[in-house]
Amino acid sequence: MPWNQGGGGGPWGSGQKPNNPWGGRPGGNNGGGGGPFGGGGKGPDFEDIIRQGQQRLREVLPGGMGAGRGLALGFIALVAMWLLTGFYRVEPANVGVVLRFGEMERITYPGLNWHVPYPVESVIQPNVLQVNQLNIGFRDGQEARRDRTMLDESLMLTGDANILDVRFTVQWRIQDAAKFLFNIAQPEASVKAVAEAGMREVVGQTTATAIFTNRNAVETRVRSTMQGILDFYDAGIAIEQVQFRAVEPPAQVIDAFRDVQRANQDRERARNEAEAYRNDIVPRARGEAQRLIQESEGYRQQVVARAQGDIAGYEALLAAYAAAPEVTRQRLYLEMMEQVLRGNQKVILDQNNGPGQSQSVVPVLPLGDLLRRPAPAAPASTAPSTSAMPNQTPSVATPQGAAR
Repeated sequence: MPWNQGGGGGPWGSGQKPNNPWGGRPGGNNGGGGGPFGGGGKGPDFEDIIRQGQQRLREVLPGGMGAGRGLALGFIALVAMWLLTGFYRVEPANVGVVLRFGEMERITYPGLNWHVPYPVESVIQPNVLQVNQLNIGFRDGQEARRDRTMLDESLMLTGDANILDVRFTVQWRIQDAAKFLFNIAQPEASVKAVAEAGMREVVGQTTATAIFTNRNAVETRVRSTMQGILDFYDAGIAIEQVQFRAVEPPAQVIDAFRDVQRANQDRERARNEAEAYRNDIVPRARGEAQRLIQESEGYRQQVVARAQGDIAGYEALLAAYAAAPEVTRQRLYLEMMEQVLRGNQKVILDQNNGPGQSQSVVPVLPLGDLLRRPAPAAPASTAPSTSAMPNQTPSVATPQGAAR
């Protein structure tokens, strides 16, 4: 046999059959050589070590249990305790990201959850509801003492070649916990770099006057630009708000810049006043022109209608004259005399007093005028004679009705 070297009756090369491979007797160490530790060295006695471990385990376990059963129960207890360590609670503002051997396995939500205990799985709980704020161009409590780094962040070139000192704040939160944890290494530094890039892009495309007069539109554009960049890199970050803290020219030219702004404001005010005056006077002039046009149109229609009526009257008179010339002629004469004598003082001369007697003058009482006048306060005086009215030409009617 290959173990029979140097005589003896067993595989160990001697007449005895030891219980260990080191060439010693059971329960002790052999002082001779032949073991793997060299001649004369002491090797470990594994049987003794196992026996001591069993003895200690018996001292710990209850006396009525066997060694094998006690080991099984102890192992089960250890496994149960290990499994119980897998329970964890996710806070309302957090989500749980479960990692299995360092790789993302699943997302858990607020409440009591369980995962395979360490070292198989572990849990990271980022706060997804907390809104973080980042200041660009200044630091809290140091706005009056800004160093070179802050100025490098805030000085920007506008679209009309002006330099502005732009200080603003960015509010952001975690939108996707898995992307936030595994796609970016330094979230705050990344958000800061994206904020500066987005603001410089928008400011470089906008004039200084537009930035001063329409800040809300600029803030909205910067927020949209930042969100697009972060989404492109799958950062898992949502930009909540971009807000200007201060927008002003550099300190070296701020006085001249303010003078220019005041002049621009005066120009805008004068322009607005002129626009207001124009909006007031132009509609009024247009209304007056429309009124004149309508009055002219009404007068035209009136004149045309009157002329057409006169033509119709003349045509009717012509037809009547053709039918009865004498009667029509007499009627026209009487109507004309009625129109002529209607407004004159009338006097009747009585010629029937007899021969040799003077004519008497009898004035005609103007009943129509008396009816139209208000009642006199005193009694009326005697009717005036013809000599009292030198400016009126009396119309004399003969008994036959002829006027002289």
